[in-house]
Amino acid sequence: MYEVIKKVSSLRAKKDTARVFGEELIEISYKIGKEIRVLELRRVSYQDEMNRQYVFLSNNMTITAEEIALIYKKGWGIELLFRKMKQNFQLHYFYGENENAIRTQVWCTLIAQLLLSVLQQKANVKKAFSTIATMVRIHLVSMLDVNDLLQNTKRTWVRIKNGCGLTMPDLFAT
Repeated sequence: MYEVIKKVSSLRAKKDTARVFGEELIEISYKIGKEIRVLELRRVSYQDEMNRQYVFLSNNMTITAEEIALIYKKGWGIELLFRKMKQNFQLHYFYGENENAIRTQVWCTLIAQLLLSVLQQKANVKKAFSTIATMVRIHLVSMLDVNDLLQNTKRTWVRIKNGCGLTMPDLFAT
């Protein structure tokens, strides 16, 4: 449990408004061996645009409560990005053991995710990211127009040919 030392600010939560509506200085007591220690923290209450309420704890006493909420929000976005990467790409297995090999694999995965996100927006379809990633992975070497592949609801696809007779889909054609 914790004890409220000082109530810094308290506001009413407004509907459909993202903002910090409470901030408190709190103390948490804990025991290490026979010694009781006290930890002083900030407890920040935040409401997002969808009226969901969150409580954040921080030991940083210098930044504002709004900055604490923003840091947590951005951090959660990074968590979701990496969860998406682990679900759609084989990031649970690394091809190398040194730091450079792992960094290279993570960068390649980020680039692939970015390209698939651009493709998803360009195709303007309401398919899940995992569906798009799977379709592209399966048809990577089949030389199909990726836009047609994603937009077509039938299971037939037409190969495109350029002037030389080679099949060449273009991801960034307008």
